[in-house]
Formats: sequence, C-alpha cells, structure tokens
Amino acid sequence: MLTTSDFVSAISLIPHVGSQTGETLAGNLLKMDAAGRANGPKYECLLFDMDDTLYPLSLGLNMACRKNIEEFMLHQLHIEESEVPRMCLELYREHGTTMAGLKALGYEFDNDEFHAFVHGRLPYETLKPDPVLRNILLSVPQRKIIFTNADRAHAAEVLKRMGFEDCFEGVICFETLNPPLEIANNMDALDNDAMIARGEPAPSDFDGATATGNKNKIKNDLDNGISSESRILCKPSLEAIEAAIQIANVDPRKTIFFDDSARNIASGKAAGLHTVIVGSPVLVPGADHALRSIHNIKEAIPEIWEDEGEEMEQVIQSTAVETMILA
Repeated sequence: MLTTSDFVSAISLIPHVGSQTGETLAGNLLKMDAAGRANGPKYECLLFDMDDTLYPLSLGLNMACRKNIEEFMLHQLHIEESEVPRMCLELYREHGTTMAGLKALGYEFDNDEFHAFVHGRLPYETLKPDPVLRNILLSVPQRKIIFTNADRAHAAEVLKRMGFEDCFEGVICFETLNPPLEIANNMDALDNDAMIARGEPAPSDFDGATATGNKNKIKNDLDNGISSESRILCKPSLEAIEAAIQIANVDPRKTIFFDDSARNIASGKAAGLHTVIVGSPVLVPGADHALRSIHNIKEAIPEIWEDEGEEMEQVIQSTAVETMILA
C-alpha cells in the first residue's frame, strides 16, 4: 500500500506543475489511496497445510504415519489385529483423522502419548532443506500461516528439517483447535491480543483457546456433557476451518488455502476461502487452482506477487491523466 510520502514522490515526477495544481493532484491521489485501502489487495494471507503439501507424498511419511497409528491401535488400544487396517481407514474417512474417530468411538488415551507414538518414529531424515521453496515463501508479501491437523511437535520438526522455521507467522495445529480442559476452564481470563505472537524468529503456535469460535465449541461440549477429550476438532470439518479463520483473524475472501486433500479443499471453499489443491494436476470440486507441486505456485498464481506493483502502476497512470486534464 502506498503512503502519503509515496504520493508526494509520485507527484514530484510530473514536470511543470504549479503549486495549486500539485495540491489538487495530491488531494485526488489521497482520495485514490483511501479507495484503495477500502478495497485492499486481492490476497492478504496464504494458509498452508503442511504434510504432503510442503513436501511430496512420495517421501513416505504418510504411509509411515499410518503404520504407526495401526500399531498404536493394536498394542495400546488392544483392537483385534484383523480389524485394525479397516478401522484405521474408515475412521479417517469418516472423522477426518483416525485419532478423531477413535475418540468418537469412546477409546480413551492421552493425546500427547498418541502423537509421540505416531510421530516420534517417523523417518524425518527423508525431509531435506528446500531452498527453492524457502525463497518462494520468503518472497510472498502476504501473511503466511500453517494450518495442520498434526501436533505442534511434529509441525516444528518438519519446518526445522525443511528450513522453513522463519517462513511462517504462526502455526495452527492440533493443540490450537483442541486445547486442554484446564485452558478451556480459564479462557475468559485470556487476552485475545495474545493469539498471535508477531516478530519472532520462528513461527509460533496460535492460542486456540482465545478464539471465540473455539471457546464456544468447548463450552457447548461441556454444557452438553461431552468431554473435550472425546471430541477432536480437525480438518475437513467446516467448523475446524471456520475456527482457524477466526483464530488467524483473516478475511476468507482474501485468503488462499493450500491443501493436498480434496475433502479439505471442498470444506475450505465452503468456508469462503480461495482454494488450491496441491499434488494434483487437475482441479477437484471446490478448487480454484491445481498444483502438481507447491513449487509451481509462482507460475500458477502470479497475482500473489503482482498486487503491489499493479497498485503503483495504477497510481502513476492516473496521475498522468490528471496532469493532462489540469494542465
């Protein structure tokens, strides 16, 4: 967005303009600036899924994660071995994650222990620094936020391994959308301004308990006798995506959502987001763009980088017209 000093600089480029004409031009330009601020840039935020979006599915973390989940179901929850693969897949399809499905069925286990078991043994060594994508992300002028169903420890490890620790403003993760009950019980004392930690060298966790939508979810669950431990909020539920929008404090009409899941994309579109399916060369229902790889973002959606340049060009062009009329 251009400032008043930018407008003064633009006027100074116009030769032979008298003081009165210059004042008129300045007034017109300031009016244009006010109108520009009202409309704003086309995009203000990019919301990224992480796993199989920032790195390819072919690395194998997805399959390793599923294997670990099945082992947890077998050895920790003592589910019949012959039933585990079918249940794992069906619960994932029905509830968004197998963990959410297990909780919905009434299985009781500690969330942190589950995540430690499932993610603690992943082959993270397959993740390598990606300087090309890092440079692309750092060149994006808009806000950039991670939105993942995974826990914060896994998110931190992935971003560290890939060299993306300083590429994102924050991370909306499992703990963001599913805060512990002790936080829920004291959430009225929390300050909404504490949701986003800005200016840190590494992305911070958004405090989901301070988001109004998530606060209402927990309170409604408690009022209805539903333990927050037994209900997991996660993608692709529309409620989870709307909560993330509120937590991040973004306008969905000016936010682009990148995800490798067709279900998540459909829910993102239903929530009013611009949507990009990653890892697919063809559009899926609800997708505005399709990227075979996240590395193709600049070629597929160049307008992310063009807003500011177009704004300056429009101001300069309009200034030239005014000069001709007023000369």
